[in-house]
Amino acid sequence: MVFSDLFFLFVFLPAFLLCYLIATWVDQKCLSDEATHSNRAKNLILVCFSLIFYAWGEPVYVFLMLFCVFVNYLVGLGIDRSEQYRKAILVIGLILNIAIIGTFKYLGFFAQCLCDMGIEVAKPNIALPIGISFYTFQSISYLIDVYRRESPVQRRFPDLLLYISMFPQLIAGPIVRYGTVADEIHHRRVNAADFSDGLYRFLIGLGKKVILANQLSEISDQFLVNGLNSLTMAGAWIGIVAFTLQIYFDFSGYSDMAIGLGRCMGFHFNENFRHPYCCNSITDFWRRWHISLGSFFRDYVYIPLGGNRHHQAVNILVVWFLTGMWHGASWNFIIWGVYFGLIVMLEKYTLLKVHDRIPAVFLHIYSMLLVIAGWGIFYFDNFDQMIVFFQAFFGNVTSFYDFVDESALLDNFWLWVIALFFCLPVRTTVGEWTDRLLGDSPLRTMVIYTSRIILSVGILILSTALLVGATNNAFIYTRF
Repeated sequence: MVFSDLFFLFVFLPAFLLCYLIATWVDQKCLSDEATHSNRAKNLILVCFSLIFYAWGEPVYVFLMLFCVFVNYLVGLGIDRSEQYRKAILVIGLILNIAIIGTFKYLGFFAQCLCDMGIEVAKPNIALPIGISFYTFQSISYLIDVYRRESPVQRRFPDLLLYISMFPQLIAGPIVRYGTVADEIHHRRVNAADFSDGLYRFLIGLGKKVILANQLSEISDQFLVNGLNSLTMAGAWIGIVAFTLQIYFDFSGYSDMAIGLGRCMGFHFNENFRHPYCCNSITDFWRRWHISLGSFFRDYVYIPLGGNRHHQAVNILVVWFLTGMWHGASWNFIIWGVYFGLIVMLEKYTLLKVHDRIPAVFLHIYSMLLVIAGWGIFYFDNFDQMIVFFQAFFGNVTSFYDFVDESALLDNFWLWVIALFFCLPVRTTVGEWTDRLLGDSPLRTMVIYTSRIILSVGILILSTALLVGATNNAFIYTRF
């Protein structure tokens, strides 16, 4: 089940919100006293619906997730209660988590590598559980934060299960640190403003996914899948730019929907995107893209390895090798990670030292050209197809431009314009203009809420119309 699904939008989500509302009443009237505010009923509903949400597509692997949570629950308690062996317990917990993700995500890849080297081994045919990369990394961050005493240990298994299985961010992130939501598991309240902001953010994400990403995917598939063997240079650029926009609106749309749903329930997840295509270096790009993954590797890999203090270049390459591996068990992801690792490392010693002396427009063009080329590596897990694409991308083809390319541009003119426009910080700019023009007057509130209602209703109607009969609706990052 995915958020941009008619069943989720019109059956699962309304049913959840109704049950959650009833649970809120139960907490307030039956389970709370004057001194405390209970969330027990709401938490129970959230856990139940989260398990249903995950089991809907993969009923077997819900037991794997439950096993992972139980293991990490016991390891967390062991770290908290033991002073002498807490480091050893942490290491055991990390090994178990890495073993789980390694078995289901990388065992087949390593077996294939051995076969390619002439060492015949059996290749296991193991399906990849949805979201395993996200909930495993959340489990790892929980154990390390408990070990560092940066977060309290969770003594109730259902509450740790709530943290890891929470359906808004379960299958495609963002990677939520336990410390971010630890207090809100037991102490959260939702007012009308929270619910309104959360619902609006959810619908903005829905629009990004259905109205923009899904339509852009048809253009990228037209050139990079169906038309790869007859690709022109212009077609290669059109296809990969469409994918560049598609993956941004797809993943940032999911993050918006996750953050919005969390807000509706009283959780405040950290931002995961900050207009990455407005970057002025590759280093800047990765500070803006998938922020939760970047901060995970920074805090749990880069800094422990020595960070900027010792062997900085090696540390950067290790982090980016692991970043590529995290995205998938395929050589193209490893190459993609090393590609960006080398650029980030070189920028540390070159570009960033003279960054302020270079015109911003040249920095932006430089950054986007490298980002677009990087998405070309990311897209193709078949090296023969990748070679065909990059030959066309760099002009090593007989035809530069044809009628198909022209049609893709002109027939989708407004899609291109709107997609490029919404890569900019539109909401921030509009908010600043509104504050300047209207200040804190009652008119400002009326204008904001009226425009939000109109935009939200429009997005919901148009998205529903586009989803009827849609065949290409999966989120890209559910593969990871």
